[in-house]
Amino acid sequence: QVLLMESGGGLVQPWGSLRLSCAASGRIFSANTMGWYRQAPGKQRELVAVITTSGSTNQSDSLKGRFTISRDNAKNTVYLQMNSLKPEETTVYYCNLVQKQLLLPRENYWGQGTQVTVSS
Repeated sequence: QVLLMESGGGLVQPWGSLRLSCAASGRIFSANTMGWYRQAPGKQRELVAVITTSGSTNQSDSLKGRFTISRDNAKNTVYLQMNSLKPEETTVYYCNLVQKQLLLPRENYWGQGTQVTVSS
């Protein structure tokens, strides 16, 4: 089992910045993908950005240039630096970890979510 603990959400003014963190603990494989999704009320959960243990990233095209994902493998922690935040990006951000080992089923874990509110 894997536990994901998110931090860093909160209230920020429009065009401000926030840095989210997510620390994973438990039975973590040496190769995995961690990342962030967000879900507004009444909408589907959408990809923000993900990053593998080798550093490969996949990110929503609309967020490139403002959001940056990074990770510290020694700490099993992923970060999301969010700049120039817009009010319409007010929503809950969820941390995700996916891992798989040979002959074992794929494992998919979610954090509880952290609220980001962009408002003056």
